[in-house]
Amino acid sequence: MTIGLGHYLVVSGLLFSLGLYCLITRKNAVALLMGVELVLNAALLNMVAFSRLGRGGLDRLDGQVFALFGIVLAAAEAVVALALVLQLYRAFRSVDTTETTDLKG
Repeated sequence: MTIGLGHYLVVSGLLFSLGLYCLITRKNAVALLMGVELVLNAALLNMVAFSRLGRGGLDRLDGQVFALFGIVLAAAEAVVALALVLQLYRAFRSVDTTETTDLKG
């Protein structure tokens, strides 16, 4: 049994669904960041799968290059987001997003 494009799309759909569920239901800032990362990883998996297995089996590198840039973007986003979470924790002593309504500078 070979792994085809449909298998990758199912896994990507599951990742996207879990990330979206996490974004909708969680109030913790760290959990929200994890949900964003899952959604981004689902999109990157689609890019690589369509690049590798799409277009009649042509082995092109377009999606893989975009995925590499996406991974770099995700790493930079994680660093900035975690710095924001640390600042929120210092200011409010909580990472619950419902308690951080007053964001004066």
